[in-house]
Amino acid sequence: MPGYVVVGTQWGDEGKGKIVDVLSQRADCIVRFQGGNNAGHTVVAGGQKNVLHLLPSGVLNPNAKCIIGPGVVVDPFVLLEEMDVLASKGICTDHIFISDRAHLLLPYHVRLDCLQEARDDTRKIGTTKRGIGPCYADKYTRTGLRVCDLEDWEAFSQKLKHVVELKNEMITKVYGGEPFDAGELLEKLKPARERILPRIIESVTEVNEALDQDKTVIFEGAQAAMLDINYGTYPYVTSSSPTAAGVCTGAGVAPQKLDHIIGVVKAYSTRVGEGPFVTELLDETGSLIRERGGEYGATTGRPRRCGWLDMNVVHHAAVINGLTDLVVTKLDILSGLPEVKICTGYEVDGTVVRHIPAAVEKVARAKPVYEVLPGWKEDISRISRFEDLPANCQSYLKRMEELAGVRISMVSVGPDRENNIPLYDIMEE
Repeated sequence: MPGYVVVGTQWGDEGKGKIVDVLSQRADCIVRFQGGNNAGHTVVAGGQKNVLHLLPSGVLNPNAKCIIGPGVVVDPFVLLEEMDVLASKGICTDHIFISDRAHLLLPYHVRLDCLQEARDDTRKIGTTKRGIGPCYADKYTRTGLRVCDLEDWEAFSQKLKHVVELKNEMITKVYGGEPFDAGELLEKLKPARERILPRIIESVTEVNEALDQDKTVIFEGAQAAMLDINYGTYPYVTSSSPTAAGVCTGAGVAPQKLDHIIGVVKAYSTRVGEGPFVTELLDETGSLIRERGGEYGATTGRPRRCGWLDMNVVHHAAVINGLTDLVVTKLDILSGLPEVKICTGYEVDGTVVRHIPAAVEKVARAKPVYEVLPGWKEDISRISRFEDLPANCQSYLKRMEELAGVRISMVSVGPDRENNIPLYDIMEE
């Protein structure tokens, strides 16, 4: 049962898309298990850049079934647009399927997301305004519509009209917004439904049978540990569980079927949106890292906040995910810096802690405890063997490995799927 999970260890944007793409070349099935089109997974192959928001990052392998799992919230219009963009590039989309249990994200969710963010500037979360939170809210208040509902159009129409009526109450009376016309929305959905129907599958049985038949299945999350609804810097988090545990609920797979939990960690830290960021650099070094690394949101285009590597965060992710492997990305961006810093703990109210405090106010007051390591001047973007890396670069990686308590199995030194340094073959163990 070779089940591989790829998760982010920071605040997202670690390069999970690239790593899933690399691993998926040897996979039979790739499953997105949570989130929605708030993801921004960039895949570069042969110099061609593809930005994926909803589709699994393994989509470039036409021989691997790509499944949008039960835990994902699916905007049908975004889904079809994304597939059309790939098709226009000559990329096969016949292997893309959607779980019948996934929830539908519809235009009123997007409207509510925007209205909620605009209502109170003092309590902004910094969402992508893609409707993700309102859709998950409907799911857990049991008022959501699912992909399986599309199969019975008459019943779906009645359900949608009822939900729109409820949403219009909130949109108009609470936020003073414009109401939705249920009939217009249904007409817009009709052609989308016709294209989606052939792709609906009962994914739980299919994925579990693939694992039981010793097929290689990769489970791909969006966002990361520090944005987890339970274990992130709440309330500045996403609305789902992007951790390894989220695979069990988001794909319908038992934990014993997950063999490898692969954490992707960027060689420095970034964050998009609001919330505390202990190692944030508000100086020339932070700006330099942002420009070198192209640190702008693939989904929103917003500039990412940049800072030194926070191993408190990475260790937190290692613990709650049960990581078996680390993949380090964007190591090449740090080349040329005279020194590099690693945060090994937080000083909070005079006490040094090696964990992430639950109270966001404590995290906001925390001061980083740094180790300073010498940098390296060499260009490492074309190196393919660990032993060829500069000595200072090797020391940086070894210290990261020590602090995480997890082996580093791969290092990425460039955007293309070929720009990698393998230390262990994850897929053969």
